[in-house]
Amino acid sequence: MSETASFDWQSTPAAVWRRHRSGLRAIRRLDPVQWQDLKGIDRQQQDLARNTERFLAGEPSNNALLWGSRGTGKSSLIKALLNRYQERGLRMIEVDKDDLVNLPEIVDDICDLPFRFVIFCDDLSFDVGESSYKALKSVLEGSLELPPENVRVYATSNRRHLMPEFMSDNLKSEMRDGELHPAEAIEEQVSLADRFGLQLSFYAFSQAVYLQAVDALFLDFDDREGLHREAIRFATAKGVRNGRTAQQFYRQFAGDRDLGRLK
Repeated sequence: MSETASFDWQSTPAAVWRRHRSGLRAIRRLDPVQWQDLKGIDRQQQDLARNTERFLAGEPSNNALLWGSRGTGKSSLIKALLNRYQERGLRMIEVDKDDLVNLPEIVDDICDLPFRFVIFCDDLSFDVGESSYKALKSVLEGSLELPPENVRVYATSNRRHLMPEFMSDNLKSEMRDGELHPAEAIEEQVSLADRFGLQLSFYAFSQAVYLQAVDALFLDFDDREGLHREAIRFATAKGVRNGRTAQQFYRQFAGDRDLGRLK
């Protein structure tokens, strides 16, 4: 029996694949982010929760791609998902993009276990000439052998189609008999993302949502007007409003009661 198959999944909710040892390492310090801590992504939470609950119940469910603006909660949503459902048998294996060639072997070792596994691929994208996505394709939809019922892939990416898109690719598309026929490069780009039946988009926060995220972190701060003013100044200096910016603002100024020092 392989190390992956004999892993103690009863007491270990998550593991990460380590290529140098060709095996799993238990994640000892899980990110404690909770479902209710996430702000501004209610629709995405609802859709991913419904898909995951169907997966845990043995009902039809999809692989999921969470794509969009950086720092908007894609990875945090996956982490909160594990914290919410691990008591119901959800287990998670994080696999780096460079280790996707090992994915078929990882899946072979867990397909008969009595747990439901999410393969988590964070910040997934591929450059021109890379071929490791082919192993991912086989796990997403199978080949001669169907993909296992107890495994789903949840990936996050800043790219909607996971691959770079060039203007030259569009120029190679053709019109034939009044129909648009995309270039082969475009077909290849879209074909991988199409294998994710659930695709959730994430966008930069409005100022109101950003301030909600700040308020959720500074629960006992009295001067909300001053807090918001400095939070907006912080986000303006960074050039982006999102959940990550709110977290960074909190880490820099948590415990500081004197707004005059928030400069």
